[in-house]
Amino acid sequence: MADDKSNAAEYWKANVRLITGCMIVWAFVSYGCAMLFRPLLAGIPIGGTDLGFWFAQQGSILTFIGLIFFYAWKMNKLDQKFGLGE
Repeated sequence: MADDKSNAAEYWKANVRLITGCMIVWAFVSYGCAMLFRPLLAGIPIGGTDLGFWFAQQGSILTFIGLIFFYAWKMNKLDQKFGLGE
């Protein structure tokens, strides 16, 4: 019984660490690149506009979609590691 609780605690800790990492990446792209670093990225043209505007419009959305697939892939690996696979 104690082994199940420690296994569940390790699984939850790994899950929270993964979620935290994904949220940090998403916040950096959404707020950092789109708002805070926009003046630095303004001189880099991409698709007819500057890179800061691109991150604000498309980049944060594409990063979020990529993070969804990354999270699903990593959770499948985590489930297999802890014997919770499908």
